Amino acid sequence: MTTATEVLDIALAIAFGALVLGQILSMVRLVMGPTPGDRILALDTMVINALGLVIVLGLQLGVQIYFEVALLIAMLGFVSTVALARFILRGDIIE
Repeated sequence: MTTATEVLDIALAIAFGALVLGQILSMVRLVMGPTPGDRILALDTMVINALGLVIVLGLQLGVQIYFEVALLIAMLGFVSTVALARFILRGDIIE
């Protein structure tokens, strides 16, 4: 019979593997994307996958500081995606 801790460890390992696979596939799209829009979406997806990896790592280690790091990554990822999209569409970031 498995305990709750073993089930949680297995679920975290599966989640970590899925996020790593998603990160690799997003990196392939970032490099091979035919349009700048595809590259921006791939970069945004990589930020979301990195966010998930940090959260899974925080759950695995039981350290709460990783959740604050995840908030910082989310904020920086949103701002950088918007700035890059505006730069590609308009040629400048600040009007």
